[in-house]
Amino acid sequence: MRIRIYIDTSIVGGIFDDEFAFETKALFERLKSGEIIFVVSSVLKQELKMAPQYVQEVLNKYDSNCFEYVLLTQEAIELADCYIAEKVVGKTCVEDCRHIAIATLNKVDVLVSWNFKHIVNLDKIRGYNSINVKKGYNVIEIKTPRDLINYENN
Repeated sequence: MRIRIYIDTSIVGGIFDDEFAFETKALFERLKSGEIIFVVSSVLKQELKMAPQYVQEVLNKYDSNCFEYVLLTQEAIELADCYIAEKVVGKTCVEDCRHIAIATLNKVDVLVSWNFKHIVNLDKIRGYNSINVKKGYNVIEIKTPRDLINYENN
């Protein structure tokens, strides 16, 4: 069974960032080989509309069977609002919280991001998971693509 990896916008743009390109491209190679599947949300699609055209086109290079599409539901909105109400992050981080809530509700294997301030941050991860447990949801694994490189093949 393929590993289900929720990606946020930083992963799509990471291909073009000198600091993150190597690991991001390695993750996309795993996608291309069929080893993993990207869980892509309506929030990501909306955010990509504001990105440069070359970033918008990245996901179009892959077959649709490489992706599982999920939607922002009312339950995800409410869970994201709880993260903010409990002050895991501030009100300006609504979209980040929605990514985490969608990934949580869809029980992905891992959420990957390059957002160290609001997502891939131990204190924030503990906060998100504390609320998830309090609300009866599973904890969510949050990593960077560096953690998902298949080093045997590199």
